[in-house]
Amino acid sequence: MRRKILMIAGDFTEDYEVMVPYQALEMLDIQVDVVCPDKRKGECIKTAIHDFEGDQTYTEKPGHLFILTETFRSVRLETYDGLFLTGGRAPEYLRLNQSVLDMTRYFMELNKPVAAICHGIQILTAADCVSGRTLTAYPSVAPEIKAAGGTYVEMAPDAAWVSGNLVTAPAWPGNVAILREFLKLLKL
Repeated sequence: MRRKILMIAGDFTEDYEVMVPYQALEMLDIQVDVVCPDKRKGECIKTAIHDFEGDQTYTEKPGHLFILTETFRSVRLETYDGLFLTGGRAPEYLRLNQSVLDMTRYFMELNKPVAAICHGIQILTAADCVSGRTLTAYPSVAPEIKAAGGTYVEMAPDAAWVSGNLVTAPAWPGNVAILREFLKLLKL
């Protein structure tokens, strides 16, 4: 039976953090349903490209249009084997959506595999899912992890950290590491 992953993204999600995982998982014959609150299958989200160019923080440039593969409101959580939370700017507002938080809690409470990259961890902190866990994220998210009762681990941008059913990575250079560990959690 083909595995299914739910991926939550939104406008100004980091381009590489939606495109690369989506394409890599689909290449492995895993169905990835990418959804965004208040949007339907076939509609687009705008992505952003974040780069590290020697400034005090990352720079942001327009990315691509990503076509959503499923309608947010039609998602049936029980049909999914895991959850992937993208990063970029989208988690800033996605974490304010109660349905997004409920979906996240569903996967965490059932101990299903969850991957979160970069600022995607902000959804986990808002859903109260990091207490007692050790995880990584983009460094500016560290205070939120600590405030939510988690332990932040600083890692190289191309690394990933596993804590039970949860794998996290600091930024898009960690796509290979987070996907490798996510596949292990999915037992693939």
